[in-house]
Amino acid sequence: MTEAIARLPHLDRVLVIGCSGGGKTTLSLSISRASDLEYLSLDRDVRWLPGWRERDRSEQRSIISRLVEKDRWVFDGSGASTFDLRLPRTDLILWVRVPRKVALFGLSRRIISNYGKVRPFMSDGCPEKFPDREFISYIWNFEKRYAPRFVNSIDQYGPNIPVAILKSHTDINNLLKSICAD
Repeated sequence: MTEAIARLPHLDRVLVIGCSGGGKTTLSLSISRASDLEYLSLDRDVRWLPGWRERDRSEQRSIISRLVEKDRWVFDGSGASTFDLRLPRTDLILWVRVPRKVALFGLSRRIISNYGKVRPFMSDGCPEKFPDREFISYIWNFEKRYAPRFVNSIDQYGPNIPVAILKSHTDINNLLKSICAD
């Protein structure tokens, strides 16, 4: 992780991935501000239409193809099904890999703070709601079911891209302190 911290201020394209509730968006926005990188969001810019309607997969892929061609960005969002488009243009992967209890707590805080209103940096017309069983299951089972897909996709589409794993909010805060001090 020390190498990632040292390199981050000099990189043009950073992908921030991880389980929902872990702090990806907060981290991405902080990096965007500190490094003058454009903030791109899988949820806001690609996936969701008003009323929590999911955009067609082919349209999502088309949007991502256009977004990743930009020169400088920090891209917030996991979506391993689009790593084939995003990883080849990525200079560094920051994987927020906090324990599930931390992610569930983060989700709870997000709901308490934003329930019934559109949270900052989410698609218009998508007010925060209580999570359904499927979403809770996604967080609960992330390490067992989804993390291996991330590893396989990274190996396949970005084997030479450095990956910094942030296992706690302390790791995240240390990373941010180092880039904000520059």
